[in-house]
Amino acid sequence: MAGAIHWETCGAIGLLTLEHPGKLNAMSVSMWRSLRAAAEDIGRQRGLRVVIVRGAEGQFCAGGDIAEYPDFRFSVEGLRQFHEEVVWPALSALLRCEVPLIAQIEGACMGAGVEIASCCDLRVAGEGARFGAPIARLGFSMAPREAALVARAVGEMTAREMLLEAAVLDAQVMERRGFLHQVVPDAEVAAQAAARAERIAALAPEAARRTKRLFFELFGLDAGVKRSGVAMENIVSTAYDYADSAEHREGIAAFLAKRRPNF
Repeated sequence: MAGAIHWETCGAIGLLTLEHPGKLNAMSVSMWRSLRAAAEDIGRQRGLRVVIVRGAEGQFCAGGDIAEYPDFRFSVEGLRQFHEEVVWPALSALLRCEVPLIAQIEGACMGAGVEIASCCDLRVAGEGARFGAPIARLGFSMAPREAALVARAVGEMTAREMLLEAAVLDAQVMERRGFLHQVVPDAEVAAQAAARAERIAALAPEAARRTKRLFFELFGLDAGVKRSGVAMENIVSTAYDYADSAEHREGIAAFLAKRRPNF
């Protein structure tokens, strides 16, 4: 099974669920495409006032489905297409969604999970949740647009720690650093996310949509992220040149073989 994205409504409140059994809801290519479609569909539902984003079976999302990576990651064009035409459109659709999004974070929130959570307006996590993007162990770096998204949400200091040191941080640390709005006992995460959703659903829905549009205009990444005067498009143009590198191949091969990489 390549995993699935499910979404349903209960009155004015929606539930969007990441599900990939046996893989801690790791995101496959098909799941990224389905996530984009779901986010766009949610935005069109005028009776919907808030959506809870969660993972199935007590886990949020453990990252990407690495078993698929050898199929496309070792060519520059395949790698660029995956990040620019599959992953980023899904994340961008979440960012553009005018319905408020609440991340209900349990268990693993790694890599793609951190990216998806970063697109949400509010984030509630269980005490046992763990956060990181330890892709340095796999021999590659985060794609530029995704790195900008994560660094803005978790803070540059934390992004550097996650990406350079492969640090995995607990919920209490992420709350102190401003990424999480609330940390509760693991058994209470769903209830607290639901309580926040009910508070939002009781308020003016069009005001919430206007606020979401305003925040996107103020902070939206598609407006053109710049760093030291260099446009994101220029950064992207060479960002995937490492596709066929030896350490990229070794990192993924080692993970799939369940051995330590030899960098």
